[in-house]
Amino acid sequence: MHPITIKEVLKGKLLLQDITINGWVRTFRSNRFIALNDGSTINTIQCVVDFEKFDEEVLKQISTGAALKISGTLVESQGRGQSVEIQVNDIHVHGTADPETYPIQPKKHSLEFLREKAHLRIRTNTFSAVMRVKSSLAFAIHKYFTENGFYYFHAPIITGSDAEGAGEMFRVTTLDDKNPPLTEEGTVDYKQDFFGKETNLTVSGQLEAEAYAMALGKVYTFGPTFRAENSNTARHLAEFWMIEPEMAFYDLNDNMDLAEDFIKNVIRYVLEHCKEDLEFLEKRLLDEEKSKPQAERSEMPLLEKLKFVTENNFKRVSYTEAIDILKNSKPNKKKKFQYPIEEWGTDLQSEHERYLVEKHFKCPVILFDYPAKIKAFYMRLNEDGKTVRAMDILFPGIGEIVGGSQREERLDILKQKMAALDIDEKELWWYLDLRKFGTAEHSGFGLGFERLVLFTTGMGNIRDVIPFPRTPQNAEF
Repeated sequence: MHPITIKEVLKGKLLLQDITINGWVRTFRSNRFIALNDGSTINTIQCVVDFEKFDEEVLKQISTGAALKISGTLVESQGRGQSVEIQVNDIHVHGTADPETYPIQPKKHSLEFLREKAHLRIRTNTFSAVMRVKSSLAFAIHKYFTENGFYYFHAPIITGSDAEGAGEMFRVTTLDDKNPPLTEEGTVDYKQDFFGKETNLTVSGQLEAEAYAMALGKVYTFGPTFRAENSNTARHLAEFWMIEPEMAFYDLNDNMDLAEDFIKNVIRYVLEHCKEDLEFLEKRLLDEEKSKPQAERSEMPLLEKLKFVTENNFKRVSYTEAIDILKNSKPNKKKKFQYPIEEWGTDLQSEHERYLVEKHFKCPVILFDYPAKIKAFYMRLNEDGKTVRAMDILFPGIGEIVGGSQREERLDILKQKMAALDIDEKELWWYLDLRKFGTAEHSGFGLGFERLVLFTTGMGNIRDVIPFPRTPQNAEF
């Protein structure tokens, strides 16, 4: 008999049939009841053993974490908590797990402890639920863009340009770190490096995606990006995945419409397809928040919050209007903000973004028309000469989840902006070519995939929604 998944078995359509399943033991009680899980669902299936029919040596090998193949008959369950169970006829032990040393025993573990066991934490209900939701979100993203006429584009991971102009990049080199070749000036001679120039891991696939959008119309990237910023927070990773659509002939309003529709659509997909996992994660969050002061608890349960996002329009507010709101807010007047808002032109921090979403508007917010000085060189300059056609989407509990803009399509203005920021035209000659040959208005945005997963699962730390987090001083696995 070919093994089938526990998810399939629990549908109950194979009642009174002989079946074979594989999985890992969650618990083994009274030398009789095995709770087995194979990762296909959050639920376990109870396998009932008549211990008198089995070799004692086999039963001794069954403990939490052991991998088993079980064959038996699917019957209606006599006990509470499950509708079907397996009357076991045969047990094969694939691999044992010593109870003395296996760390994921059936008890409550802190998330901090489980981060130290990242290779095994996926065997817990919490992390298996998060990763199944994450997988569904990834599928929903590809589905959405494919159904809306986008082409999937792989941006290079190794690049010679800093798309954000922030300089927080990981260097890629094959030069001898102890004795690198030097120029006459005494600096490292990257002409002798593998690529003949200084190269880095990408911070964004946007610039390359623009090139492809200006031929294919609508493209999207969905791949790894890297930031060497020393941010040891619950919202930052050094390696994460980015979704970056880029669209020719789209202005900022089209861009905002697309971003809102996209987010609602993918969240709707997981609400429909990950019901059991989301219900479990909602219960986990409610239990976790019981120990927090009332002011720190979520205003809505997880499922209600997700439905709220899918069923309500996002509030669109200009940066200028947002600054006025923040300036006159109680926390600003009472000096409760860590970064007080004093004047127009201030770069908004997470505390300001969350105030706008959670306290003032009480819904997702799209801020647009930011000061040019605090935004990247490629954003389209407005007629006022001091703001750009940028937009950020702000979510409760997260702050910024999407950053995007209408791109500067006018060659002369793009050159002026690059000169003002001391960006070498020779480095981005090909990017300037896009403005010389058939330029047109175009737009795009970037969404950090892990932040979307963080919001959708209700987890509190971004390190808990990526299999093996890369953070300052941490590349353990």
